[in-house]
Amino acid sequence: MPAVPRVCHGVIAALVVVALVVDVSVTVAGGPAFVAVDGSRLGLAGRLANLFSYFTILSNVLVLVISAVFALRPEPSGALFRVLHLDALLSIAATGVVYAVLLAGTEHPTGWSVVSNTIFHDVVPVAFPLVWLVFGPRPRLTWRPVALAFVWPVVWLAYTFVRGAVTGWYPYGFLDATQLGLAGALVGALQVFVGATVLAVVIKLLDARLPALVKDGSRHTAR
Repeated sequence: MPAVPRVCHGVIAALVVVALVVDVSVTVAGGPAFVAVDGSRLGLAGRLANLFSYFTILSNVLVLVISAVFALRPEPSGALFRVLHLDALLSIAATGVVYAVLLAGTEHPTGWSVVSNTIFHDVVPVAFPLVWLVFGPRPRLTWRPVALAFVWPVVWLAYTFVRGAVTGWYPYGFLDATQLGLAGALVGALQVFVGATVLAVVIKLLDARLPALVKDGSRHTAR
């Protein structure tokens, strides 16, 4: 991979690290916002568990990993890497869209959280797909990794509902089965899932048709 896209990925990885340090520091410090559903104060383990239960955080961590690999290795490839790269693209794009459409009006970060919130929800969801759109590498996707890319979001949804049923805490209001009922929460999850499916198909078509400054030199058969 040429120097310019590697530098871009390095910058994205560094930004995610900064945002993670900020959010972990704020979480460790605690505060009035870190209370359990029953009103009791959450311990450190509970606060960190909640933090890393957010799809936003996990998506940005995945972007960090993929960007770091692109920055450090000239030609990362392989079937698993393709799936994870698509997961990163799909997840971070969905993070940006869902935040802008459903969550931005309800979030009011203060202090250092403004920095992490901006990086996680505004900067990285634009920068990471933009680097892929300009540089690639393309073409490299078949329909198989597109299908496999949905494994981890489905696992995350299952984890979210199981953990929510135990703790009463859900990371997002549109998944809150306590407030919406299980049927209402499942409808919210289904709407996001359908949107993500459309986005995945768009990414697959762009991968096949859109020129890129970096070509995928590995051999694979599209199907």
